[in-house]
Amino acid sequence: MGDRIRVLLVDDHQVVRRGLRTFLEVQDDIEVTGEAADGAEGVELARRLTPDVILLDVKMPGTDGLEALRRLKELDHPARVLVVTSFTEQRTAVPALRAGAAGYLYKDVDPDALAGAIRSVHAGHVLLEPQVAAALLSAESAAPGPARGAGLTEREREVLGLIADGRSNREIARTLVLSEKTVKTHVSNILMKLDLADRTQAALWAVRHGLTP
Repeated sequence: MGDRIRVLLVDDHQVVRRGLRTFLEVQDDIEVTGEAADGAEGVELARRLTPDVILLDVKMPGTDGLEALRRLKELDHPARVLVVTSFTEQRTAVPALRAGAAGYLYKDVDPDALAGAIRSVHAGHVLLEPQVAAALLSAESAAPGPARGAGLTEREREVLGLIADGRSNREIARTLVLSEKTVKTHVSNILMKLDLADRTQAALWAVRHGLTP
């Protein structure tokens, strides 16, 4: 039980939550720890239950998913947030990812793929629908700012490329024969030098600048 990924469901539709719970509870390595019907309740349950992964809808009455993401970020909550929504307008995707979401999927995702996505973001990966990745790349490219990246060391560039390849810190450590602590230090330095908020922005920066493996 201690090895299970603890998941919190945040969606205003009870039938959606029930369907997700029914599927996820048959997974050997996933445990549903709670359900919330809006963002405010989701943030409170996240604070109390400390889940590993939060499945979060964007469009909800009251406190929506974007506001919930902002509040979780203010709390410095460690859970990885996977947005799962039927709201396909990409104007919500970029703000969600910038607010700290680790992934963005649509509700028509195959159930087995959803379980895989939960495992992936829990492992530290960034997971995006192709259209969402393209929208975020476009937004990052259009953002003004000075040229960055010249101050990265060769090792930091290697780490950044592996982040863009979707590798977790543990996988990067194995690939480069480093300790996880050293990898975490490199990641922190990369974010600071590039003035980026999180791994999602770092991965997309690397793709845009041709640093992918």
